[in-house]
Amino acid sequence: MVKLTVSGNPGSGTSTLVARLEEALGWSSLNGGQVFRDEAENRKMSLEDFGKLCLTDLSVDRMLDEILKTKMQESNGPEIVESRLSGWWAHKLELSAVRLWVEVSVEERANRVVKREGGSVAEKMAESKERSKHDNTRFSELYQLSPEDTTPYTHILKADTLDADGVLAATLAILRACEMIS
Repeated sequence: MVKLTVSGNPGSGTSTLVARLEEALGWSSLNGGQVFRDEAENRKMSLEDFGKLCLTDLSVDRMLDEILKTKMQESNGPEIVESRLSGWWAHKLELSAVRLWVEVSVEERANRVVKREGGSVAEKMAESKERSKHDNTRFSELYQLSPEDTTPYTHILKADTLDADGVLAATLAILRACEMIS
């Protein structure tokens, strides 16, 4: 069963953190983005076309989230679940998992994406703001919640000034304090 959910805005370093936690702890993980990619493949659709379908048919998003919630509750499921809403689902399902939100400013997220993918910081900031606006509208419509509302999270990790090692160390300290690891 899930011990830790990891959420944050795109570019906040959640995927890097999860990969490092898997390595450090030997835990398994489930990525909400992978559930999305797997379903696109099952439907023999490109990621772009499947993304467009999700925009027009909200039942697809609901179905993907149901898959995620089911896997979070399985006794032999992954210890870590990473997705924009995994903390919300753990909260609503009353799972006794650490619910971590990785908080990174839009400027820092844009800098990280530029380093990884190229482009300009201004362009990446604009894209990030547009995606957040769209996601907030979609999740409000679907679930009457904002993915950036940190209410359901047990821990908020401010990571603007932390590198990947610092984020890992802070997360391990949280897990120790919550007695999820020794």
